[in-house]
Amino acid sequence: MTVAELAPVKVGLLGLGTVGGGTLTVLARNAQLIASRAGRRIQVTHASARDIRRTRNCPLAGVSLVEDPMQVVDDPGIEIVAELMGGIEPARTLVLKAISNGKHVVTANKALIALHGNEIFAAARERGVMVAFEAAVAGGIPVIKVMREALAGNDVRWLAGIINGTCNFILSAMSEAGSDFAEVLAEAQRLGYAEADPSFDIDGIDAAHKLTILASLAFGIPLQFNRVYVEGIRHVTGEDVKYAERLGYRIKHLGIARQNAEGVEIRVHPTLIPARQPIAQVNGVMNAVLVRGDAAGPVLLSGAGAGAEPTASSVVADLVDVVRALTTDPGNRVPHLAFQPDTLGATRVLDIAETETACYLRLQAADEPGVLADVTRILADRGISIEAIIQLEPEHAAQGVPVVILTHGVREEAMNEAITRMEQLPALKAPVVRIRMEPFA
Repeated sequence: MTVAELAPVKVGLLGLGTVGGGTLTVLARNAQLIASRAGRRIQVTHASARDIRRTRNCPLAGVSLVEDPMQVVDDPGIEIVAELMGGIEPARTLVLKAISNGKHVVTANKALIALHGNEIFAAARERGVMVAFEAAVAGGIPVIKVMREALAGNDVRWLAGIINGTCNFILSAMSEAGSDFAEVLAEAQRLGYAEADPSFDIDGIDAAHKLTILASLAFGIPLQFNRVYVEGIRHVTGEDVKYAERLGYRIKHLGIARQNAEGVEIRVHPTLIPARQPIAQVNGVMNAVLVRGDAAGPVLLSGAGAGAEPTASSVVADLVDVVRALTTDPGNRVPHLAFQPDTLGATRVLDIAETETACYLRLQAADEPGVLADVTRILADRGISIEAIIQLEPEHAAQGVPVVILTHGVREEAMNEAITRMEQLPALKAPVVRIRMEPFA
């Protein structure tokens, strides 16, 4: 039978916000192309929304709107449920119910996967259905597919990602305009790149959800959001951005996952990276993920990390994948987390104190003899090697002289001890600013 002769696969959407509306738009605009690739037509028959009377700028012909999402989940004619609501509840309950009803699930919900993915994937395996989540990380960038499939033959050494557009916009604008954090955050809110309460983004939680997923895919470990070290960008100043650039670096808010002999590092924090690195050139609200495999070498994926149609692109790609695999034996499908479930390892996730990075330190010191000698002695006593030390002209004499120190790689606990001791020096006028560095060589 031809594609046109086959019955369409019926889909129910949970949520008609930005991503839900974008998904309907892409499915309608590219319907014939998508059917040709999927082997079946994909038809959205039902969608739930809080207010079904609201005017929406997306094609709704043939779509039955309901306010109760459980009606979509329980409809016997729907084969795939696309959860595009966001948040933990009621999304978790609805997804588990859809799985219990024998329906496949597509979701863009990174928090749901990061926090409850282990439970959801186990339920899906038990019921023999698929859960696809490409849109949960980096919007329109197909990083999940690359990690699960294209790099399946690689031993992934590490990955690093600019995976929150709000943070990247703020740091890029601080660099371009020479502005400080608070000023740029206000501009990001005015432009709609940051929420009225931006904490979820600027404190690193959003990036940590996404990194949790990427680390599991890379290293074959269960999802462990509670083990991720999370640090935001509130403490990064315009001076730090300027000094970093003077030294040949850019500051980016990165999610970094690395495996070593002791375990797996999973950390989110501002990071100095060499300006020559391609990922350092990714600006504005764009996202990028850099993965190093033993066979492929470094692979850089970049593109729009959010927005209606970029995210919808990933949702539709998941729908196509599910439709293609509808008749595939469940045991022969691509595993949810790239590795077969019974091989997911118990590799230890390291505490941040056990990790090792080079560091950028900024001190505000009194302009008096012996201060630098005291600082360098504190570092030397803890085996911390200095790569460079620069004393800069003070902008305000009362605030002390800015001193920037770049260190070689140092274990976090040793640097913590050194910073605590330095901050006890009477000559220091402010807390020490520490930003970790990564060469990605």
